[in-house]
Amino acid sequence: MNASPETQPPAAPEWPSQTAKKLGAQLRGLAGKAIEDFQMIGPGDRVMVCLSGGKDSYTLLDILLSLKRSAPIDFEILAVNLDQKQPDFPAEVLPNYLRELGVPFHVIEQDTYSVVKRVIPEGKTMCGLCSRLRRGALYRYAAENGITKIALGHHRDDIVETLFLNLFFGGRLKAMAPKLRSEDGRHIVIRPLAYVAEAQIERYARARSFPIIPCKLCGSQENAQRRQVKQMLAAWEREYPGRTESIFSALRNVEPAHLADPSVFDFKGLHFTDGESSQADC
Repeated sequence: MNASPETQPPAAPEWPSQTAKKLGAQLRGLAGKAIEDFQMIGPGDRVMVCLSGGKDSYTLLDILLSLKRSAPIDFEILAVNLDQKQPDFPAEVLPNYLRELGVPFHVIEQDTYSVVKRVIPEGKTMCGLCSRLRRGALYRYAAENGITKIALGHHRDDIVETLFLNLFFGGRLKAMAPKLRSEDGRHIVIRPLAYVAEAQIERYARARSFPIIPCKLCGSQENAQRRQVKQMLAAWEREYPGRTESIFSALRNVEPAHLADPSVFDFKGLHFTDGESSQADC
């Protein structure tokens, strides 16, 4: 299920309203800033956009196509979807959408559904194993097809939620990096929507009328811990608007000397010497 080699360059999308146009411009600005700040895409890059059929990945593809049309550099976009062989999965929705859009694409067919259902006991969260299997399939395809950047649709709220998941349940001060090298060192993963709020993506997806495909692998099961964190952040945001943005800003303004990790800051190397104040820095 691949795009025809005669596929034409994607046409500019039609917008249903001025409000949607304005929102699209905001998202392009935020994604463009993230791409520039973290040098996510360079000349000649072959960018694989991982398309799940959800609002985030549709928005990611749409915004990257828009940026590509006006970018001062030349780079390729290839949309890739993993067909996990879920029962009743509408397999033609994404290919039809991408053909209409004129976007080169590839569908990887791998029965991760059966693996997850066999390995994970009934009632347990399937998200972790499902995510690892998906990542493995996408990384293999990237390695075999000259992909230089793997683009994922994670947004600002995903990053902040992950910070608290690791803090509360893992005892680590860790979130999602906007750009990272994979553990095996073979891939560069980018998150161009890192500065975009989930609420903006929800409005954008409605305005663009994307053909959303819900995940039915686990009955739309949601990781309980992530759900708790999401609810906590939503409550904070209602009471203190802007708090999520403030937390995200903190991730971009880290002071290692005021944390407690000796592998990050040389605390042992700090000594009092003559001429220095004996007052603690507080």
